[in-house]
Amino acid sequence: MEKVKKIISQYPFLGFIIAYLILLTVPSIFFTDLYQSHLSSLIFINIIVAAGLNIVKGYCGQVTVGHVGLYAVGSYTAGCMFMYLGSDLWMTLPAAIIVTGLFGIAFGIPSFRLEGPYLALATLGGGEAIRLFIENGEFFNSTYGISSISQPVIFGVPFDTPDKYYYISLPVMIIAVYFSYSILKSSIGRAFMSVREDPISAAASGIDIKKYKILAFILSAMFAGAAGAVYAHLPPGYIHPNNYTVIEMVTFLAMVVFGGLGHIWGGIIGAIIITIVYDLTRPLYEYQLFIFGLTIVLTILFMPKGIGGFIDKIFIDKRFKKKKVEEGK
Repeated sequence: MEKVKKIISQYPFLGFIIAYLILLTVPSIFFTDLYQSHLSSLIFINIIVAAGLNIVKGYCGQVTVGHVGLYAVGSYTAGCMFMYLGSDLWMTLPAAIIVTGLFGIAFGIPSFRLEGPYLALATLGGGEAIRLFIENGEFFNSTYGISSISQPVIFGVPFDTPDKYYYISLPVMIIAVYFSYSILKSSIGRAFMSVREDPISAAASGIDIKKYKILAFILSAMFAGAAGAVYAHLPPGYIHPNNYTVIEMVTFLAMVVFGGLGHIWGGIIGAIIITIVYDLTRPLYEYQLFIFGLTIVLTILFMPKGIGGFIDKIFIDKRFKKKKVEEGK
């Protein structure tokens, strides 16, 4: 087991391949109905959003709460391309990534002058402005939403049911998380952490603060755009402005806070748990905002580093005890 851990730590790509192969077998072993496949795709989509949000918030330390607006941009880029051009996922996905990346620049510009709650309010306003623009724009067919968005076809096989679409959303999620992991383990990720920990020292070390803040917002937005496009094509292929409200915004925030800011695997766990809780509390729609707001507050109070930090603490304590025992011998 130790050899396997060592190999995976040296070659993380192998770990992602193993995770992908394991998840490929999940539907045939555990799923008993189509809704479970549908919920799994939603989890994968939310993991993509959480991975991107963790870059800008967890690693670069920029407070943003308007990601649901970027998610909507990705969805409506895909939806409008299908409605007016007949484009499928293979065309709408890269387009959504590019378009939301451009919106990420607009979200990042206020970070030059604003910090903390002021930046949060600015991004909140930006996200809500996007939703209202979509809601009031006839171009987006906002009254009825965009329906019957096509699902991808591979070698003539349509992936038009939740159990089939699972095999589309899964690889997109794996690629997104691996890309996020690679960024955060690179020099760019180290620069992000420097900006988060001490911007003055980072600037003194030659790090261009503005450049990395904007880059963090762009990358994070691109993840949200990819997730939005995958969501738009999710069977039955229907999107509406009501899918991108304050509740979804708080849900995304709860995922990364509960999972652990700055922890890639914590964000994944947070996305899984919060998505399932969101689904279970649908009958309590009026109280969902309260439930997730309370989750964020309690996590900050009793588990400030989230599940990821809690797990890290367990392993650190375990290693410390093991070291003390070895020293005692």
